[in-house]
Amino acid sequence: MRSLCVVLYADGAICPLFYLFTKLWRCLLISKQEPQINEEIRDKELRVIGPDGAQLGIMSAADAQHIADQKNLDLVKIAPQAAPPVCKIMDYGKYRFEQAKREKEARKNQHTVDVKEIKLSLNIDTHDFNTKLKNAMKFFAHGDKVKVSIRFRGREMGHSEYGYETMKRFSDACAEVANIERPAKLEGRQMLMFLAPKPTK
Repeated sequence: MRSLCVVLYADGAICPLFYLFTKLWRCLLISKQEPQINEEIRDKELRVIGPDGAQLGIMSAADAQHIADQKNLDLVKIAPQAAPPVCKIMDYGKYRFEQAKREKEARKNQHTVDVKEIKLSLNIDTHDFNTKLKNAMKFFAHGDKVKVSIRFRGREMGHSEYGYETMKRFSDACAEVANIERPAKLEGRQMLMFLAPKPTK
């Protein structure tokens, strides 16, 4: 069977099939992040660390594998770029289990900060204002930021000072739990203000 590396057109151009194959192979190599273990390790010399963290010195891969087999453990390459590469004798299955557990715990503790929007109006009544304020407090409690907006319609554009007053009233009501990340600013027919929850102690 002809090797793919010599599949060329008459004009010397590389066959698209060969190009696709090399691209896929390169992607597979990049995506493979699993360390080499046991018989996969073929280096002539290795710096070996014991299961208790002690340095066992530099030895051949065969000798290191023999020690790992005697202890009923795995030989795992942990620093392939070192000269010579560093391998550690460990229970690889247990290591993978603990690693997956730590990653799961880290994902559980991660929180994605969202930006929630609260829409106010120039002539908002007290009940609506308090309802919007209550919703904002829920967002802050969850760790999210809040974008407060006021849309000016028609002649309201001539009374932007009322918008600033409403924004200040809202930010003052949130002052205990949130900081002003970006003060109120008129952009076109919309006034925007951004609030962020205060860091928890």
